[in-house]
Amino acid sequence: MLQISTKVIIPDSEIEISAIRSQGAGGQNVNKVSTAIHLRFDIQASSLPDFYKEQLLKLKDRRITQEGIVVIKSQEHRSQEQNREEALRRLQELIKSAVAVKIKRKPTKPTRNSQKKRLDRKSKRGELKSMRRNITE
Repeated sequence: MLQISTKVIIPDSEIEISAIRSQGAGGQNVNKVSTAIHLRFDIQASSLPDFYKEQLLKLKDRRITQEGIVVIKSQEHRSQEQNREEALRRLQELIKSAVAVKIKRKPTKPTRNSQKKRLDRKSKRGELKSMRRNITE
């Protein structure tokens, strides 16, 4: 069971987890033990609220296929259990980030004091450069 918020919970039956062999170098275990985790989650067939589904499907994320299936592969850790927890944590973060309310930025104007300081700096810089010039009489 994966808890997204206080009211939204995903049952384990909706998350398909399979163990696969990790890629890369790994010594003796690499060819024997399947420690990497391949997680698949079908957004359309899930029990998530419709708002969550819509927001997830709107996301432009490489982990979400065109069919609306989230695919996460975890192979950072040496143990299968740690990789499983990592994959579930990533799924949880993905869903939370999709429904997070994004605060719209209010455009602001520079304050009068900041404008004055900027102009003072510019004029001082100009004076400094003019002092460097050769004086010809």
